[in-house]
Amino acid sequence: MDKQLQRDLTKWLKSQSKLAKRWLMLSIGLGFLSGVLLVGQAALLAHILHQLIIEHTDKYELVDSFIGLILIVGLRAGCSWGREIFGYRCGEQIRLHIRQLILNRLHNLGPAYIKGKPAGTWASLVLEQVEEMQDFFARYIPQMSIAVLVPLVILFAVFPLNWAAGLIFLITAPLVPIFMALVGLGAADANRRNFKALQRLSGHFYDRLQGLSTLRLFSRAEAEADNLHAASHILRKRTMEVLRLAFLSSAVLEFFSAISVAIVAVYFGFAFIGELNFGNYGVPLSLFTGLFVLVLAPEFYQPLRDLGTFYHAKAQAIGAAESIVEFLNAEADEMAQGDEELPSPETIHISVRDLEVLSPQGQVLAGPLSFDIQAHEQVALVGPSGAGKTSLLNALLGFLPYRGSLKINGVELKQLDHSEWRQTISWVGQNPLLVHGTVRDNITLGNPLATDDHVTQVAQQAYADEFISRLEKGYDHQVGDRSGGLSVGQAQRIAVARAMLQNGAFWLLDEPTASLDANSEHLVLESLAMAVKEQTTLMVSHRLDQLTAMDRVLVLENGKLVQNGHFDHIRQQGLLADMLAHTDKRDLDA
Repeated sequence: MDKQLQRDLTKWLKSQSKLAKRWLMLSIGLGFLSGVLLVGQAALLAHILHQLIIEHTDKYELVDSFIGLILIVGLRAGCSWGREIFGYRCGEQIRLHIRQLILNRLHNLGPAYIKGKPAGTWASLVLEQVEEMQDFFARYIPQMSIAVLVPLVILFAVFPLNWAAGLIFLITAPLVPIFMALVGLGAADANRRNFKALQRLSGHFYDRLQGLSTLRLFSRAEAEADNLHAASHILRKRTMEVLRLAFLSSAVLEFFSAISVAIVAVYFGFAFIGELNFGNYGVPLSLFTGLFVLVLAPEFYQPLRDLGTFYHAKAQAIGAAESIVEFLNAEADEMAQGDEELPSPETIHISVRDLEVLSPQGQVLAGPLSFDIQAHEQVALVGPSGAGKTSLLNALLGFLPYRGSLKINGVELKQLDHSEWRQTISWVGQNPLLVHGTVRDNITLGNPLATDDHVTQVAQQAYADEFISRLEKGYDHQVGDRSGGLSVGQAQRIAVARAMLQNGAFWLLDEPTASLDANSEHLVLESLAMAVKEQTTLMVSHRLDQLTAMDRVLVLENGKLVQNGHFDHIRQQGLLADMLAHTDKRDLDA
């Protein structure tokens, strides 16, 4: 990874820590207090041993010192517990914020952008990669301050007693972070590769899991299993690479810390036997001083060793942040929205002038288009696959950016509050999504406050009540994700009932009878005909026999509007005539 990129990502991560400054300061404060108590603990322990060994003081005279030592140990344990709690709260608050940033960005980019990548990739981004930042904020960031503050406290305590020991501490201390940085140079790259492999494996596995039936039918299950095995092997290698660097970093830190403590011990050993006579300011070296410094010696390096232990958390966070920051800063056009209220929401009129529908990357998907949909008018939208019908619907729903003019009741869609605009839309798609929950939950998805009588009424109007009443638990029947447990026709009728319950002034129908058998298609069309009566309607359909009931037909080809008029007026010429001819030919062949 480029060093400048690492610095930028580290800067971004640290800027996020400001959001939990209170928890961060509490964690650092308890760490500093623990360091101060540590000096007191070392002083009491050295005092007790000096009195017992050198002064031969009766142990009962040292009861106060023993009690003080126990209290300090207890206080330090409380500080450690508090640091863990406050550090966790710090990481939790920041993770929630980062996850919200990602979700807000996904919300602004819309479904069209989300479908451009496998669902497993988004799951990895929102879940695993955000979670990997916990230790960076909970431990590494507070430890950076503690690794400076606690050694300074120890130096201030040691230098007045023995300048030689203090000088050894001062000279050897930089060795730990220097070698920590040298070992950790490749850690961020290793973690970045690990997260990339995890994203690929997550997306690959999720997509293959969805298409398992197709893979088995075409005898590709074993081949895809081999591909998953290869992808998992790459992830395993990346993970072991990260662990190897983490263990290497810890070993190096332990080695240099041990050498530094040994130098201090050797100095005091030679000083006690009279071979070294410097460092004690000309006064005799006491057992208290030697014990005090030797007890503090490993503790002097401990904050630096802990920082090294948590250094892999920084590398993990940088590796995770790369994909997150890349996504947050990706150049993609978001669908702009304002906060204006929709005038007269009970009646919808749509005016389109020189409209160009854009992809999130700025490519023109359809347009320029110019047409009107009058209030209470029922309009059909037809055209071959790839003509731009879905892109136009996504623009109307506020899911894709556009250029030109798209006005709803005289107000530009970009200026409207999209959530309010969508409340006026009753939408039925070709692949209805039923969420995990009961049948009632799915019908009341857009109107949770609806009464049971109202739910039953719309279910009867959508011809859904006939099969719901046969279910063991009726409206309390549990429905799995992706309509699990119901047929396509049954799910579609529930979707129609849901749209009826929302009772929008603008009905948007996207192939509402696709994949339905003749009986289900008849029932759905009959219920829709009653529902959309006297409502503004735009219906996408490949069934040309459904066009005779529409007030007007819009025909798209290659993103352009090539025909616009009543079915009887335009059926004899142009693209619609060709489509009708192909339909008639297929019917004759059948």
